[in-house]
Amino acid sequence: MDCVCVCGVCVCVCPLAYGCGTPEIQPLPGRVVNGEEARPHSWPWQISLQYKHGSRWYHTCGGTLIAPRWVLTAGHCIFSGDIYRIVLGKHDLSIQEDTEQIRDILRIVVHPKWNIECVACGNDIALLKLDKAAVLSASVQTACVPPAGEILPHDMPCYVSGWGDLYTHGPIPDKLQQAMLPVVDYSICSHSDWWGKIVKPTMVCGGGDICSSCN
Repeated sequence: MDCVCVCGVCVCVCPLAYGCGTPEIQPLPGRVVNGEEARPHSWPWQISLQYKHGSRWYHTCGGTLIAPRWVLTAGHCIFSGDIYRIVLGKHDLSIQEDTEQIRDILRIVVHPKWNIECVACGNDIALLKLDKAAVLSASVQTACVPPAGEILPHDMPCYVSGWGDLYTHGPIPDKLQQAMLPVVDYSICSHSDWWGKIVKPTMVCGGGDICSSCN
């Protein structure tokens, strides 16, 4: 059993009927610089975090379903006073889809040491408790949480997915995007001609081309 703990709240991932980290719909293989549209529902743990403005809801960040009632997202996505909801089973944000499930958020736990004025300090993490459990299906599944202390090897292929800007300060796509970013070893990533002291041992470096998970 593997767990994620933030501010005294621990979410432990147990084997479920669908298993974790094994999508029924296989993701597209290969590598496309700057990313590509993902195969619908091939990243079934991907969620859309949305905030309410007036009477409408707007996508603001992605996140990962790690247990039927818990989502892992970034601390910088959460602002005090805003109203949020989670939408699971999404591919195209511009339309209502039969696969989507909407959940209110019962509890938000942001890492106590997260500081938006010091992104390089790390701790950019938050847990969101859903008002009711997600119904697991081919389009909604949980991701696996790695064991504490696990170090990913250099050049291991990892994928990022989401609806982030297609380019810096550009529009967000309607359809889910994916990009393959090979892991960069900490000893390389923390070198002075890379990211230097900004990188912490608790972070995972990836990429080397022009695609990014933070737009």
